[in-house]
Amino acid sequence: MGFECEITGKKTSRGMKRAWRGQAVSKGGFGLKPTGITRRTFKPNLQEIVALVDGQSKRIRVSTKAIRTGMVVKALKRKYGYTRQQKAAG
Repeated sequence: MGFECEITGKKTSRGMKRAWRGQAVSKGGFGLKPTGITRRTFKPNLQEIVALVDGQSKRIRVSTKAIRTGMVVKALKRKYGYTRQQKAAG
């Protein structure tokens, strides 16, 4: 599976990091120059939550965007003490 969202499919991507040196021309310098370019990884913000998958509670790794937009239905935290409406919803 790896470091990947089970709903949206977001996963680690690669890119470059640039280090800059110098003073901007507007501040009296000769301009900014890149002094180093190195490889880096961009990782999605994944959270491990207990969600309802096919009517069953299951622990899955999901991106925060999926949680915020309502793509994931979180499971109820306890099996007792809920109102009838909450039990019907969960």
